[in-house]
Amino acid sequence: MSSLKQPEQFPAADHDHRTCINHALQEAERYCLQQGLRLTALRRRVLELVWANHQPVGAYHLLEQLTHEGRKAAPPTVYRSLDFLLEHGLIHRITSLNAFVGCNHPGLDHAAQFFICEDCGQAAELDDAKIESAIAQDAKRLGFTVEKRTIEIAGTCARCKHRSP
Repeated sequence: MSSLKQPEQFPAADHDHRTCINHALQEAERYCLQQGLRLTALRRRVLELVWANHQPVGAYHLLEQLTHEGRKAAPPTVYRSLDFLLEHGLIHRITSLNAFVGCNHPGLDHAAQFFICEDCGQAAELDDAKIESAIAQDAKRLGFTVEKRTIEIAGTCARCKHRSP
């Protein structure tokens, strides 16, 4: 369990996603090098596309973008790249949207909890130790083994709330 508590902020309207992309790629390269993993060109590009903004992105949208760039990518190759990135904690899967979002804390064992704005589609990652502790206690009481845990909270971000009439 990590010590992260505060949710990542929803990006401001003038947010430069290139900073996020560059940071994510540097962290992924560092992590893969440290773990002896190969961050192939396709895996790297898929990660870059996932981080293109803070909106969860679907596999077929990624495939479309790769095809538009002239890459010969079939659904299985995109899914293999996504599986690699998921397995190594570089991205998260937003189950309710069947989409993927970049992980703000790669290589750190942490629970995935997300605030998802239903208006703009942005997602903010949260890692609250109290929530994780409550889940662990209830699982223990029930004799249940938790294998995956993602909590998705849908609503409206502050920017969209202030934009609404």
